Amino acid sequence: MNQLIFLALFALSSLAGFAQLGFSHEIGIIAGPVAFQSDFGQRYDFDTNSGNTGIGIGLIHYINFSYRADCSCYTTDTYFNDHFKLRSEISWNSTELNHFGEWVKPSRSGPNVEKLRAHSGRATNLDLGMQLEYYPFSIRAFSVQVGSWAPFVSLGAHLTKYYPKVATSYGDQDVTNLDNFYGPWHYPYGRVDNNFVNVHNGTTWSVVGSVGTRYKLSILSDLMVDLRWQYYFRDNIDGLDHQLDSNKANDYLVWLNFGYIYYLD
Repeated sequence: MNQLIFLALFALSSLAGFAQLGFSHEIGIIAGPVAFQSDFGQRYDFDTNSGNTGIGIGLIHYINFSYRADCSCYTTDTYFNDHFKLRSEISWNSTELNHFGEWVKPSRSGPNVEKLRAHSGRATNLDLGMQLEYYPFSIRAFSVQVGSWAPFVSLGAHLTKYYPKVATSYGDQDVTNLDNFYGPWHYPYGRVDNNFVNVHNGTTWSVVGSVGTRYKLSILSDLMVDLRWQYYFRDNIDGLDHQLDSNKANDYLVWLNFGYIYYLD
């Protein structure tokens, strides 16, 4: 949490610095469905991808380099000023997680199948970070044309505070009793420790990339849609970190969000 506070203070001081340079500001809200990709379920399985979905919401702020709020005039006409915006964000997402796919099909039976079916979780994350957005077409031209479109791509980094939840309805339903969970996750199946279930909160960095577009609703407001990919630098965001061969990547999510953005004078 101290890292989040530090990053928030750093972001505020950076924004204050940009404000002193006279750049204009935009604020907005985003929300939309999240598909969380983790150790739950089967990789590349449609039921996993459609079943382990949740919701995300966020508040966003932009530094608009193409316009100066202090004089209500355009900035120096440079490529950077006319094609880039700096986006800062605080967001929250939460996803219920269950096992889907081949290993829990109705045709299967046995203790390990029942353990997988009984195992559930929740991935809840609080994010704070920045992204640099690139607009291939002129930001100035877009800003004065109601009804126009402005596609963009972005890349940035977020600090994530994660709050995993783990539950099971198998056996005595105690999540500290690892015998209630899928057998192959245990030693001697290749893992020399038994820390595959994680119920502890934590903090990690993540890289964020997105592609999207804006629609000019009015001179002072835009609608936005973007598709985000966010990759975490930890594999226990979901409360599960098994070490079978199928565990090929850290946790990540895909978020389709819709937003409304207002330009501040």
